[in-house]
Amino acid sequence: MTPDTSMLTEDICPVPTIARADMDAAIEAARAAVGLPPGSRVVAAMSGGVDSTVVAALLHKAGYDVVGVTLQLYDHGAALKKKGACCAGQDIHDARLAAEMLGIPHYVLDYESRFRDAVIDQFADSYLAGQTPVPCIRCNQTVKFRDLLDVARDLGAEAMATGHYVRRAVDGRRPQMRKAIDHSRDQSYFLFATTAEQLDYLRFPLADLEKPQVRGVAAELGLRIAAKPDSQDICFVPNGDYRTLIDKLRPQGREAGEIVHMDGRVLGSHAGITDYTIGQRRGLNVAVGEPLFVTRLDPVRRHVIVGPREALLTASLTLDETNWLGDEPSIEAAAAIGAPVLARVRSTRPPSPARLSMVDSAVSVTFETGEEGVAPGQACALYDPADPDRLLGGGFIKTTTAVV
Repeated sequence: MTPDTSMLTEDICPVPTIARADMDAAIEAARAAVGLPPGSRVVAAMSGGVDSTVVAALLHKAGYDVVGVTLQLYDHGAALKKKGACCAGQDIHDARLAAEMLGIPHYVLDYESRFRDAVIDQFADSYLAGQTPVPCIRCNQTVKFRDLLDVARDLGAEAMATGHYVRRAVDGRRPQMRKAIDHSRDQSYFLFATTAEQLDYLRFPLADLEKPQVRGVAAELGLRIAAKPDSQDICFVPNGDYRTLIDKLRPQGREAGEIVHMDGRVLGSHAGITDYTIGQRRGLNVAVGEPLFVTRLDPVRRHVIVGPREALLTASLTLDETNWLGDEPSIEAAAAIGAPVLARVRSTRPPSPARLSMVDSAVSVTFETGEEGVAPGQACALYDPADPDRLLGGGFIKTTTAVV
C-alpha cells in the first residue's frame, strides 16, 4: 500500500517495499519485545514521527490494547513549520491522525511548563555555567521516562513502548539495556539515565529493525508518515539558533570578557561566554600563528581559555548524577573495585577503553589514552568491555583533567 504523503509540507524520504514475511516478522518481534499476553494494555509514546507511529501500529497488529499518548512540550508557534522539529503542531496532528486510523485512544498532554523547567531552563543555565548540555537526555530523563511513565501507570498500562532504537533484554533478575541491531541508529547514549525500575516497565519494539524497514512497515500499514523526515537538531530551538534563545532566557551571558591563552596571555575579548563551547576553533578572532581551540570556560571571571589542539586531550573526568545498570550493586561499588568500562563521551564518537575509580567521593573515569571532545555538561555513557552492546549506565561530566 502506498502511503498518502499529500499533506506533508516537508521533503519526503525514500520508502522501500517490504515482503509480507518481513511484515509478519516485525509484528512478531514487537510482540516478543513487549513480552506480555495479547490483550494487555500498553501505552505507546507517540511523537508524530515514523518510529513511534510504527511502534503503536505494530503493537495494535500484535493484539495489544494500545493507548497513544503525545506530549506537547513547548510553544510550537515558531517551530510549527521548522523542518526537523519534533513535538510541534504538525507532529501532534500526525500522531492524532495515525491513532484515528489505527482506531486506538489518543491523548495529548500539555507538558509545556514541565518541559521548560526540566529541559529548557536547564539548557540555558548549563551554557551560562560554561557547560555543554544534552537536552535530549534531560527530556528522556524527566518528562518522558519519569512523568510520562506515571501517566501510563495511571491509565492502567502494564508497559510503555517508545520508538527508541535500543534493546531491552532480561537476563536473570533485572533487565539490561543493549544497543539496537542497527548500530548507526543506536540511541543508548541518550538513554544512559534510564533507571532499572524504569527499564522494567519500558519496551522498545524497534530493536530488531533498521530504519528503512521501519519506513517499509509504515507504508505497508498505510501510515501517511512513512516518508516523513526524521527529527533533527534541538526541537525547541527555532532554526537551530540556540544562542539567540539563551540570550533571551539568560541575558547575563551576554557580558563581555577576555580570551586568554592557557599560558596566561590575554589575546583578545569576547561578547559573551555563551558563544563558546569546548573544542571550538572557529569564531575566536585571535591569531598567534598556530591554530587555537577553546580548552576551558571560566564563567566566574568570564574567561574563554584557548590553547593548542593537544590541550583538548582529557586524561580523566568525574561524573555527576550517575545511573547504574551493571551487575555490581551501584556505580560506586564498581568504581571501588576499579571496574573496566568503555566510555562514550559524545553520541557521534565510539566508546574508548577506560577504568572507573573513586576520587574525593566522586566517580571518576580514567581513559587508557587521551580522549578528545570531552566537555563538562555532556554525558558519559558506559558500556561493558566484555559485552560492548550492553549499556552499564553513566553520568553527566562534572570535571575534566587534561593530559597536558
